[in-house]
Amino acid sequence: MRILLIGPTAVGKTETALLLAEQLQTPIISVDSRQCYTYLDIGTAKPTQQELNRVKHFNISILNPDEKDTVADFSKRASNWEQEVLRTSQHALYTGGSTLHLQSLLCPLDDIPSSNSANLELLQQQADDEGLESLYSRLKDVDPVYAGQMDGPNRQRMIRALDVWMQTGKPFSSFHQREEFSLPENTIVFGLKRDRQVLYDRINHRVDTMIEQGLLQELDNILEQGFSAEAQALQTVGYRELIDFKSGQIKDLEHAIEKIKTNTRRYAKRQITWFKRWPFVTWLNADQKKPQELVEIMQRDLAAMQKKG
Repeated sequence: MRILLIGPTAVGKTETALLLAEQLQTPIISVDSRQCYTYLDIGTAKPTQQELNRVKHFNISILNPDEKDTVADFSKRASNWEQEVLRTSQHALYTGGSTLHLQSLLCPLDDIPSSNSANLELLQQQADDEGLESLYSRLKDVDPVYAGQMDGPNRQRMIRALDVWMQTGKPFSSFHQREEFSLPENTIVFGLKRDRQVLYDRINHRVDTMIEQGLLQELDNILEQGFSAEAQALQTVGYRELIDFKSGQIKDLEHAIEKIKTNTRRYAKRQITWFKRWPFVTWLNADQKKPQELVEIMQRDLAAMQKKG
């Protein structure tokens, strides 16, 4: 049985997934587009060493920050991990909130063309000469859907989307849009939800905790190792705002922290909007139930599904 535990950032997936994995005696496959990178620990809310000791995880700290990763790359890795897990366990448990990565587990990826080196060189030069806002403006014109899904100008993602549009004349988002698709056999999807304001308060608290834990120092350590501030791994909420602070584009740390909170809340809102399109999700209210109670509900649903099957 393939189990997905999804939900927006900061909703409380980690502890619930750990408890469920322990009960089912199965590892966790992380569906997170940034936790796969080494050194990005605090800013990605990566499982702690203690949590990793509790349950084996896949897709954690397997790439260097300067390595590129795609949804297709993740999908291939996940397929191999799932086969490995199912040799010794009845269930393959996935948890995370990266929307396209999750969708790749539920329906086949469309045939997206590989990168065109000439286009990439041209777009890189435009970014260097005119700035990221120039690319962002162009992307909003040709693919407003994909631009709206991003948490602000992301160099690598914008260049990739514009490259696909230049090759095909089709918006990059059109290759990912599956408004309706059937849930694969032997798959169940659980989602955690909370009151919107409660979720936002949790996000704000998490950001404050990340700063206290040394997020800025973590970024400094990554850069001191020689990794570029423009590496794909660092083009994400939390790191990008602190990079702008260090470069003087944001005037002080307090403003950078507030911007991280704002951008994270916006990201959570987009996740929620995306997941609402999936009618097959069994939603559980994490405000009303403790993690162990949520796990008990999921186990009952799993048992009922297996009995039917």
